[in-house]
Amino acid sequence: MRLVSMLPSATEIVYALGLGDDLVGVTFECDEPAAARAEKTIVVGGRDTQGLTPGEIDAYVRQQLAAGEDLYTLHAGALAALDPELILTQDLCQVCSLPSGRVEDALSYLGCRADVVSLDPHSLADVLDTITEVGGRTRTGDRAARLVAGLRARLAAVAAAVAGRPRPRVAVVEWVDPPFSAGHWVPDLVVAAGGTPVSARPGQPSAPTSWTDIAAEKPDVVVVSPCGYHLDGAAEQALTVAEGLPGLPVWAIDGDGLIVRPGPRLVQGVEALAAILHPGAVPAAADRVRRIA
Repeated sequence: MRLVSMLPSATEIVYALGLGDDLVGVTFECDEPAAARAEKTIVVGGRDTQGLTPGEIDAYVRQQLAAGEDLYTLHAGALAALDPELILTQDLCQVCSLPSGRVEDALSYLGCRADVVSLDPHSLADVLDTITEVGGRTRTGDRAARLVAGLRARLAAVAAAVAGRPRPRVAVVEWVDPPFSAGHWVPDLVVAAGGTPVSARPGQPSAPTSWTDIAAEKPDVVVVSPCGYHLDGAAEQALTVAEGLPGLPVWAIDGDGLIVRPGPRLVQGVEALAAILHPGAVPAAADRVRRIA
């Protein structure tokens, strides 16, 4: 089966199901595993924001969306040349990927007949369900069932390790300029790690907030997990959070790797959060988290 992934989390799911050889097209953001971006055809491009500050990125996104413009560019010719049978995309967030409707319009124009599947999880349970769905669509249902069972077993191990312990109040910051509270599945990760999410929007999109509003929720710890950044970038942005929320413990975490992409590595995110909230109860996650304040 010839597969195209239009979001990084779908690419991770495809590889986790042992379908790397079937994957022919990816986006410029698909960096896990590294072979995906290096060896596959890039069918979706976007602006390089490495030289921009978080505030400048936010302004650019708002400007594009207000003008009705896409944040990503579909390389239609490259997509048509791949002749895919199945395309994995999403409608959950305009900032994260091309919506499925845009993809379907392009396929119709190009005369391609690929099936388009939109993966739109709102909770941790939904994320596990998307793995099952991809397994069904790719005729790898047994592999998907084993993968999900393994992930559930790891979640159960964390739950057992933190059972009966006090549950710290945790604010997860997904962006720093302006500050955004965590939404969708991220509060579920905090709960699974033995914490109580505050300044959060379970099952809903993350939303702008303020340092004053976050402080009013009286968090015991703040975790900085900016979308689009790994640990070093998160640590740099966490300095802003430490200034905005003085006196509170502030941790940075590999956002793209463990928190914001709805794929199998979210379970690693739960394990890393549990190591922050309950040191000694679960193995330390020194290479995935960093104490800032």
